[in-house]
Amino acid sequence: MKLLKFLLADDHSIVRRGLKDILQEEFSEAFFEEASDGQEVIRKMKNGTFDIVISDLSMPIKNGLEVLKILKPLYPKVPFLMLSMHPEELYAIRALKAGASGYLIKESAPGELVKAVRHVLLGRKYISAALTEKIAISIGDENPAQPHEVLSDREMDVLKMISSGKTVSEIASHLNLSVNTISTYRARIMEKMKMKTNAELTYYAISNKLV
Repeated sequence: MKLLKFLLADDHSIVRRGLKDILQEEFSEAFFEEASDGQEVIRKMKNGTFDIVISDLSMPIKNGLEVLKILKPLYPKVPFLMLSMHPEELYAIRALKAGASGYLIKESAPGELVKAVRHVLLGRKYISAALTEKIAISIGDENPAQPHEVLSDREMDVLKMISSGKTVSEIASHLNLSVNTISTYRARIMEKMKMKTNAELTYYAISNKLV
């Protein structure tokens, strides 16, 4: 039997440890490598060979979606299973469109992780039954998209950080971008969502469970 090689990516060491503990019970002979940010994932992928990447969506320097968009064209046969604390309906479709093989919310990981891993290693897509139902319903839904659904992945990141109370400077530091770039993203978000203040954005984000 082939020795599986996992790359586990999350900026919290306790989360990486938890994922490893769950997986080792099922894949006792597997090899595990870890990464704490998006740039490290890219570096380790380019310097090694892995059978599967399990990555958090929200990571420093480069987030999971950015990493996915960079690496998937380079390693099309490697399945990427994305994890997030955010509800599936917010990011799962974005992740799947970017090339992810599956999407799992962290709170369901203890019970679904092994199942999801086995699924994507067979070349299949993995999403929960609940999300499958939501997608089926949305196909026939004629209602227009919600304001946040027209935002780009990066704009969504900035929206969440603004709504969490971070300043433009703090967001720029976290994303490794300039203050001017973050200000531009903020202006685009305001324009697309037809809002004028951070308070409006924050109220919207809380009401729609984006933060």
